[in-house]
Amino acid sequence: MGNAFRSTVRVRFGHCDPAGIVFYPRYFEMLNDFVEDWFAQALHWPFDVMHATDRAGVPTASLECRFHAPSRLGEPLTRELRVAHVGQSSCVLDIRFAGPAGDIRLTAAPRLVCVDLDSLAPRPLPATVRAAMDAFHMTETRA
Repeated sequence: MGNAFRSTVRVRFGHCDPAGIVFYPRYFEMLNDFVEDWFAQALHWPFDVMHATDRAGVPTASLECRFHAPSRLGEPLTRELRVAHVGQSSCVLDIRFAGPAGDIRLTAAPRLVCVDLDSLAPRPLPATVRAAMDAFHMTETRA
């Protein structure tokens, strides 16, 4: 299997509902922050350059998500990202969040589309970004 981009995030008070578990929209914020970090740290196309200089964006066109188990206040979550597919102007990611024991809490498959910010029409992903994505391409399907 290809390399994974990984990071850890601690479940904060602001992520939780009154029951002390992550309120599901907060997972989507954590997921978006993680994708933004991947673009900056691994693909070398940070969102400030992408948006302000290159006049591009990568909005989520579709998102499949499954919540496997709740996450609680204070727990560290390990986030892992691999690339399932890369097209000319889009990519599909395979993202997992795991709890401290390695148990899966969330799986997600967002499809991001590179667009021109002025017209909002799809545009090709830069060649350097596509090449950098190759390091994270899955070579087999995960269970």
